[in-house]
Amino acid sequence: MKNTEYDIQELLQRDVYVNGTKVGTIVGERHHPNEARVKSMRIQVVPDVADEFMRKPAELAPLPKELVHSIQGDGTVKLSKSMRELQRRWRNTVRIDEKLYAPDEMLDRAVLDNQGEEIGVITGLFRVKRTYKGVVVSTRMRIQTQFGVESEIRIPISALARTRERLDEVVLSRTFEKVLQLPSYITVNSLEEE
Repeated sequence: MKNTEYDIQELLQRDVYVNGTKVGTIVGERHHPNEARVKSMRIQVVPDVADEFMRKPAELAPLPKELVHSIQGDGTVKLSKSMRELQRRWRNTVRIDEKLYAPDEMLDRAVLDNQGEEIGVITGLFRVKRTYKGVVVSTRMRIQTQFGVESEIRIPISALARTRERLDEVVLSRTFEKVLQLPSYITVNSLEEE
């Protein structure tokens, strides 16, 4: 019988397999106050699998919870889909600091510049030709007043330096003032949504 309601604590540090091939090890999930919003776990991917099935290899990637088929007798986790399906899911991700993040892992995170100034909260992702080019940020009133930006702006993925898992934040690579001057910021805010 398939049980789709595995607790993350049951799955931590378990090896994940697709048709007998080890994909990686479950290392946790995003800490979010609304557990229903978190649809992915974090998995440390085996280097050979990353080399073969990712455009650019990444050490950590999302594992959609709905792909977990069962926990085997030996304690390993079996996935219900093929490597091609996992590869397809990994293409639908955002790369930050050599780690892949699923769209559900990005939503509702606070965005801070590299000085710790809170810019706003991620409310969506912006795509062009099936590739995520930016995050849609609902800006703080103070930021709108101080920098003369709209209540909703797009920040290019290339300006995101790292995430803080415990604090549920995304940190920019520079000050917000410098981000506003980036050619990629100007471009991503002038493009039409797909």
